[in-house]
Amino acid sequence: MAVALAAAASGSAFAQGGPREGPRPTQALFDEVAARDRTVFAAIFDTCDMKVLAGALTDDVEMYHDKGGLTFTTSKQFVEGVTAICKRQETGEDYRSRREIVPGTMKVYPLNNYGAIQVGEHRFYRLTPGKPEQLSEVSLFTHVWKREPSGAWKLARVLSYDHRLTP
Repeated sequence: MAVALAAAASGSAFAQGGPREGPRPTQALFDEVAARDRTVFAAIFDTCDMKVLAGALTDDVEMYHDKGGLTFTTSKQFVEGVTAICKRQETGEDYRSRREIVPGTMKVYPLNNYGAIQVGEHRFYRLTPGKPEQLSEVSLFTHVWKREPSGAWKLARVLSYDHRLTP
């Protein structure tokens, strides 16, 4: 085990002459990730736009959910899962939802030479035609975003946890 840890650390920040501060968050990074987050979740919840969603995911995207465990391990699976939800919503088998990040909870941290970590708390509202929207649950999230060589941001890892139902 120690050999594996030493081998893994040999090319990492741990082998670069002792402790040092990591890259600091910036408003520009926050704004870029927040914009990409809005695009992804609009494609999932508002428009069911699978082309936009697929273009926003890494091929090996993984999603971990406290209710379902390891949920997706590829962009294909992720898009198929969201497509199924959208179809159930169209037929009335499932309800539409709206997601909002709880104001003041989102933070974005840079990952050197990779991308960013986004954390926060979000709320989900049940949307029923002809009725006021109803808060249905609140949860925490952690997303890892990869910045592609082209400059595009893609969602690489999704952790959705601590889901709490609301009365």
